[in-house]
Amino acid sequence: MVSPTYEEVARRLRQAYDGTAIAPLRDALDPLDADGAYAIQALNTQWWQGQGRKIVGRKAGLTAKAVQKQLGVDQPDFGVLFDDMRIADGGFLDPARTLQPKAEAEVALILGQALPSTTTSAADVAAAVASVHAAIEIVDSRIANWAITFADTVADNGSSAFFVISAEGRPLAGLDLYTCGMVLEVDGAIASLGAGAACLGHPLNAAAWLASTLAARGQPLQAGDILLTGALGPMVPLVPGQTVTAKVGGLGNCSFTYAAG
Repeated sequence: MVSPTYEEVARRLRQAYDGTAIAPLRDALDPLDADGAYAIQALNTQWWQGQGRKIVGRKAGLTAKAVQKQLGVDQPDFGVLFDDMRIADGGFLDPARTLQPKAEAEVALILGQALPSTTTSAADVAAAVASVHAAIEIVDSRIANWAITFADTVADNGSSAFFVISAEGRPLAGLDLYTCGMVLEVDGAIASLGAGAACLGHPLNAAAWLASTLAARGQPLQAGDILLTGALGPMVPLVPGQTVTAKVGGLGNCSFTYAAG
């Protein structure tokens, strides 16, 4: 049996966005094949850019040690954020645009300076941050039943879908992103709890990993980029009609409603 090409797998993933999740990519990728998975992600990134989508930042995933252990890896992963993935704070997400979505609360950073070094530190990130925001990432998987390996989620753009960031950002100075608490509410009821330390020990650590990794790939983060630094607590499956609100200590709130606007 001949394995499918990376181009064929990339096309398979793109087609799944039309509404039908696909089987895990076992016929093309070993579960821990990072190089192959990122190659497929890059093919689709290039294809989408050719369709007019604009990159506005990056997301870090697998920043919780428990999730890394579940997938048998010892590092996070990343995906691309496009302009059309952003939902306005307080806005709507039409369920028809998703397959099997889940929401998680995060800390988002907007950069005021580029981060070109392959050895970017948390302190380097702190010096480059223009503003910090409460965020919700709506993750989704084109892989049926979320039966993902590390390679599946990387190839599938980090299982990304949409994101919300608070309309008003805060300066980093004076914030404690290590001990800050997080509450994710669904229709006013607590659905998930967490803290900044859950994100690779500190959200700035996740951002430093992301910056260093992308610089090593020749794709350094730029001024104006939005960074989603990773989940602060467990993700929550979405049901149409729900309103989801993330509250992060020191950063305020952001929200969206999972319904057609």
